[in-house]
Amino acid sequence: MPDQFDSVIFDLDGTLWDASAAITKAFQAAKSSVDYIDNDVTLAQVQAVTGQPYTVVYERLFPNLPAEKLEEYRALCARQELAAAVEHGGALYPGLEITLRYLLNQGYRLFIVSNCQQGYIEGFFKHSGLARYFEGHQCFGTKLLPKSENIRAIIAEYDLQAPVYVGDTPGDLAASEAAGVPFIFATYGFGQLSEAEAPLRINRPGDLEKLL
Repeated sequence: MPDQFDSVIFDLDGTLWDASAAITKAFQAAKSSVDYIDNDVTLAQVQAVTGQPYTVVYERLFPNLPAEKLEEYRALCARQELAAAVEHGGALYPGLEITLRYLLNQGYRLFIVSNCQQGYIEGFFKHSGLARYFEGHQCFGTKLLPKSENIRAIIAEYDLQAPVYVGDTPGDLAASEAAGVPFIFATYGFGQLSEAEAPLRINRPGDLEKLL
């Protein structure tokens, strides 16, 4: 591991904010516009699939829906989700902006790589007002690439020499390893990892100020 990183790449949901309540409402709003969805999507179900690639989320939540209906419903939910991200947003984890400001002042370059749909990170920026802290971002929805490839894309585009990835799920750890990037586990998010699996960990965003 490098003694000093030059940049921090963040996951979004479960790492920077928790928008699961707004996303659940978006699913319910989309449901009201069709006649082929019987079950309500619960907050617990949304949190269980948070961090999965955007297309996988719907396959997990609606495994018995025919392909054509699944695609139609996914498009309806996508519009509702983007609107919810801007209007209702999520709860920023405590002390986040203070930590982002600290990292910038220490010379770190900040980025976001998420498995979300295209436009969702922009929704996060609009609702939170935190866009000024981030130099760039990438998501699954842009080219439908796995997170590891999007991490590599950010590294290449911005010529990062010693980045670290901060995320909250086993999938984030796997993506970091595949991209050859050190990983910091956000324990306050939606996933579970043992200390043996992820020895570098934070219990709140502010812990980055001590770790980095």
